[in-house]
Amino acid sequence: MTNIIKTAVTRRTLLAGASASLLATQAFGQAAAEIKVGLLVPISGMYARPGAVMREGAEMAIDHINAQGGIKSIGGAKLKLVVLDSGDTTEKAKNAAQRMVAQETDLVAASGAYLSSFTLAVTEVTERANLPVLTLSYSDLITDRGFKYVFQTSATAASQAKQALPQIINLAESASGKKPKTVAIITDNTGASVASAKAMREGLLEANGLKLIVDETFTPPLADATSLVQKVRSAKPDLLFFLPTVISDAKLLLEKMNEFGMGQGKVPTISFGIAIAEPDMLQTVSAELLQGVLTCVASWGAKGHEALIAELKARYKEPWMTQNAISTYGDMWLIKDALEKAGKADRVAVADALRAMDGGPSKYYPLGDLRFDEKGRRIGAGMTIVQWQAGVPVTVFPPQLALSQPFWPKN
Repeated sequence: MTNIIKTAVTRRTLLAGASASLLATQAFGQAAAEIKVGLLVPISGMYARPGAVMREGAEMAIDHINAQGGIKSIGGAKLKLVVLDSGDTTEKAKNAAQRMVAQETDLVAASGAYLSSFTLAVTEVTERANLPVLTLSYSDLITDRGFKYVFQTSATAASQAKQALPQIINLAESASGKKPKTVAIITDNTGASVASAKAMREGLLEANGLKLIVDETFTPPLADATSLVQKVRSAKPDLLFFLPTVISDAKLLLEKMNEFGMGQGKVPTISFGIAIAEPDMLQTVSAELLQGVLTCVASWGAKGHEALIAELKARYKEPWMTQNAISTYGDMWLIKDALEKAGKADRVAVADALRAMDGGPSKYYPLGDLRFDEKGRRIGAGMTIVQWQAGVPVTVFPPQLALSQPFWPKN
């Protein structure tokens, strides 16, 4: 009888211990819950450098979000970044997106995919999987297809061109005393560049009193810039719109311009996009050749981002904060806000929360609000103009975000 009682007591003790252990395990699991967020960017190939900077921005944001308590409406769940390589071609990007939706079925949202052509391909796949994707890519086509799971935080290429041209003309006129009249365009055939050039060709230049006298398109990577630069030199335009997306192409064109006596401001040069202002430019092109070159971008490290810029420098040794870092940083916070509103780690609920978002002035993107229209475009999205000054590309427009005053290259 005594043995029976002892056995029963032992069994009760073991069961109690097991229950306590199970409860502790469950509590630990809840406390350590993770919500996966994707980042689909180039990690290999000729666009790997911009992809690496996007990863840095995402990592910083995830660390900051988790350090501040994670997703409070989901029990303080922490975000986990899942990075996927889009490679350096549209086909590779699409294949990566297919792997992402097949293998990472618990992703609630993603950011990507750098080049507009990559983003166009990737979102064909993610749309079918109901996976919300935030993008810094520019092409108007991204949000012109009736998709419900794509959210464009950048101003579109056409919008940027429309916003930038009057500012460029005003700057030229105030600095030189005369209004520019003629324009040359040298562009590659990637999605964002094509969209920017298309808007200028189809009425924007004419509306601003500008005549297009040279119009050349090339496929990257460029083997030789001689013929392109010769055409610009012969035409003698007042402005050169210069739209490469590969640093090596920008290098070839700038060096050839200098060789032909067109460098260092002799032809005011305006770009669109970040390639011309990447830190790697200084590894191949001298600061003197870059001095005064302007580029119009959807976002850049600006006034109000000083602490983030300093952290990026200290943590990753980045000399300045490009759009790739600041916009991807902002995307993670937007996903965080959507998760808070959704109250659950569900991709459809996150997309619904993004569509219903009604936030005030944006903190990590220039101007506009944290709201999206029916196409998925951020409402009121502005743009920045960045200028190379003494070896650093600094924000010079809009005035409320500027870290320096712009100047016009002198002929």
